[in-house]
Amino acid sequence: MLKIKKGQNNHVLRKKSLETELNSDIRKLIEEMKVSMVKNNGAGLAAPQVGQNVRLFIISKEYSPACRRGRKKLVFINPEIIKISKKTICEEEGCLSLPGEFIKVDRAKTIKIKALNEKGEEFKLKAKGLLARIIQHELDHLNGILIVDKQKTR
Repeated sequence: MLKIKKGQNNHVLRKKSLETELNSDIRKLIEEMKVSMVKNNGAGLAAPQVGQNVRLFIISKEYSPACRRGRKKLVFINPEIIKISKKTICEEEGCLSLPGEFIKVDRAKTIKIKALNEKGEEFKLKAKGLLARIIQHELDHLNGILIVDKQKTR
């Protein structure tokens, strides 16, 4: 099981991740990340959280309606948001890299994202609500951004 990097000053968590190619190392990383995410009860997990500076994150099947309908959109390689709603929702979020911290964060209500799946195929996904929030949270990790950076004080 991969070790989760922790702390808002962790240099790995603060770096912008690089695009990657799907190869045997990335496939192995994906499988190891799945195990770590489940063992740590995560909704999602980004590669920087396990010390890898690549543009990759995964989402737990239980949070993805697309996965429950039999489509595998669990793995996001080189993801890019292509559409984002102006309407936002402020809700509390936690993070495996900041254990015990729950912070109110504004996120777009709906998004559309494109990425490669674990087979290297491009897909697009429209997401709303909790799934959109999780995707935005994990994408922030790929850009060196943590929830403490987006904290709302209301």
